[in-house]
Amino acid sequence: MHRVAAQLGVTKMALYRYVPGKAELVALMVEAAIGPYPPVKVRHSGWREQLEEWAGQLFDVFRRHPWALDATVGPRIMGPAELSWLERAVSALDSTGLSGAERMDAAALLVGHVRGITQQARATGPAGNPEAQLGALLGDLMQAHGERFPALTAALTSAARSHGQDQAWEFGLQRILDGLAALIDRRVR
Repeated sequence: MHRVAAQLGVTKMALYRYVPGKAELVALMVEAAIGPYPPVKVRHSGWREQLEEWAGQLFDVFRRHPWALDATVGPRIMGPAELSWLERAVSALDSTGLSGAERMDAAALLVGHVRGITQQARATGPAGNPEAQLGALLGDLMQAHGERFPALTAALTSAARSHGQDQAWEFGLQRILDGLAALIDRRVR
């Protein structure tokens, strides 16, 4: 609160006229940064396409506002804009046969994937490719110690052939959606 007050050129106590505490201030910041879920431009017929679009848009939000990764962890105050994102993901799974708890868990699983990939990208910087950087670091280790880690050496050799192409985002997203599809298929039978 003190730092925010200083940036605004007011006293810390002046901020308390507008927000009761830090938690509410952070919630307002998140609301302003992420905004409500954008209006759907293309109507997707299936839940899978809807969740692919949703995850991609959430990924873009976290890339534009990396501080929001830390601000949106754990139990906290959530505003209507943030709730609209969760509503969109959960509602995409309507009519799939999944229970409400399973739809919430699916949304949490997708958020976890988005957060993980965004955090990796943030750690490597704006021009970084996390997989290529990890491959380079591990490549040196494998040259010295590869005989102790044959499966890892083989995997890194295979990854090097794709020039360290960053595939973790799409690979993870599709495997999560494949798992949901299998569960939904079992429920429909």
